[in-house]
Amino acid sequence: MRSISASRNRIRVRRTRTFSGERDNSCSLSASRRLGGFVTVTAPPRKQALIADSMTKKRQHVSDIRSSLNHATSQLMRAAVYDRYGDPEVLSVRDVHRPQPGPRQVQVRVRATAVNPVDAKIRSGAMKLMSGRRFPKRTGGEFSGEITMLGSGVSDLAPGTQVWGFLGEVSGKAGSAAQYLVADASSIGPAPTTIDPVAAAALPTGGVTALLALRDTLKVTPGHRLLVVGASGGVGSAAIQLGVAFGAEVTAVSSPANHDLCQHLGATKVFDYADPAAVSGRFDAILDCHGTALATYRRLVRRGGRMLSTDPSGMKYAVLSTVLPGPRVRMIMAKSRRADLVALAEFVDSGRLQPVIDDVYALDDIAKAHQLAETGHARGKRLVTID
Repeated sequence: MRSISASRNRIRVRRTRTFSGERDNSCSLSASRRLGGFVTVTAPPRKQALIADSMTKKRQHVSDIRSSLNHATSQLMRAAVYDRYGDPEVLSVRDVHRPQPGPRQVQVRVRATAVNPVDAKIRSGAMKLMSGRRFPKRTGGEFSGEITMLGSGVSDLAPGTQVWGFLGEVSGKAGSAAQYLVADASSIGPAPTTIDPVAAAALPTGGVTALLALRDTLKVTPGHRLLVVGASGGVGSAAIQLGVAFGAEVTAVSSPANHDLCQHLGATKVFDYADPAAVSGRFDAILDCHGTALATYRRLVRRGGRMLSTDPSGMKYAVLSTVLPGPRVRMIMAKSRRADLVALAEFVDSGRLQPVIDDVYALDDIAKAHQLAETGHARGKRLVTID
């Protein structure tokens, strides 16, 4: 090819070789215009093709990088995570991998979760024999939300269905305090239709626990006298209402500040939890959600009656009760199953069960909700909304 140099008054053409090595006696570059002492040029067709091909590849490479970044971002979600056991301050909210449903599982976009005392115990390390020492860990059990994806083998649910349930997870590998979660299809159920989806998150764990306790273990029937200890918390508040629905006469034990709540829910008598000895009467069934005075309340069970505790701290006494005279203290740890969630939703939609909500927090404030959960003074559930 020929190179071009521009001077003030003329253009000098110098003969060079083309890419093929052949001589080119004509100037293949246009010098028709001068810009600031230089001229604009046009490359030969073959070189233009090479340049165009190179630019196309570069654009495609940039596009691939952008697509990869967008895909990676779409696979992330915000979740509450902690890297060591400790106080609520160990919790932080950050981006983590979004879980994908496996066979017979569903992905749920979480609307709200609740902070339960057991969540605080797991986070603090009080249950590390069960939760282990692998970090980071996630937090949260119960939830309400919407199905966004189905795993293989799921044919009885559909994307867009409003659902609720709870995770039976203590290892911290999964948690409901996140934008998305994955659950077994058999462990979730259609959410109630008569209450707000956020409010629905206040009931799955406590509601199912109370339902299984009264219906299956304590076998409460009309005319029974039922004592609920720790009656203002998630399990206790549901137990009062379900006890009334089963036809029982309900007596509650709670802090004085919550006596009005217990009476509003249906308790005919309410005692101060600080004075267990003041509780009078004999009961066909006792549901203890506190775990601190099992021996005292056990003496109130009538012959042939039953007693059940939901608090893990009562495990030792429950074992001891098997060799002591008198009724055995049973323990319960509920599992999320669709049939029970469907039954619970029917109680809600029929007006016989309502969620009791203490307060509502944003995900970024979940540490504050954990801090309050550790006080043990609950008035219903503390909810966390997920944006």
